[in-house]
Amino acid sequence: MYFSSPIFFDDRLDAARQLAEQLLPLRLHNPLVLAIPRGAVPIGAVIADALQGDLDVVLVHKLGAAFNGEFAIGAIDEQGHVELAAGTDPDSAWVREESARQLAVLRGRRDIFGAGRPLPDPRGRTVIIVDDGLATGATMAAALRATRKALPLALIAAAPVASQEALDLITPLADRVVCLHAPADFHAVGQFYRDFPQVDEDDAIRMVRGRHTAHPIIDRK
Repeated sequence: MYFSSPIFFDDRLDAARQLAEQLLPLRLHNPLVLAIPRGAVPIGAVIADALQGDLDVVLVHKLGAAFNGEFAIGAIDEQGHVELAAGTDPDSAWVREESARQLAVLRGRRDIFGAGRPLPDPRGRTVIIVDDGLATGATMAAALRATRKALPLALIAAAPVASQEALDLITPLADRVVCLHAPADFHAVGQFYRDFPQVDEDDAIRMVRGRHTAHPIIDRK
């Protein structure tokens, strides 16, 4: 499919550097960067290094439509809270089944990414939730809602590019939104990157496990 939209980023690392340039002047207190895996993990790693903060993942998963699993009808977090797109019936059998499936996936991924570590504690910290782009915004919205419950000092949503629909959804949920581009001609996140390969799961896990959290953590099990 051909898109006439401009390309804003060479790759995820280029996007990460540009985002970090916008976040650095904010002088954020005790920053904790939570990346939405897998695509945002390389971006989160660059930002955490730039801010001298910690890196972990926030685990949310899109809920796919019955007619097309790639079409998002909402998202679920690892506590089981569901964020649905407007017009989606929360009581439908498909939503219940899909939610149960994806919650099981999230719990398995926490075991893999955490390697037995408890979740990082956002309390009293500035938390930056990062994704590589926002199409509907449902996944970021679920991540923001889940993290807000943990009482961060401040909650920032950061993405290189987003649709206006996504920004409208997430802006009330964050204390600040840092987004570099919100083009009108938005079809898919990848159209704004020159190079946008899938991030390998093992690489993402190594990036997260390779960092040691130097701040207090809690076990929410």
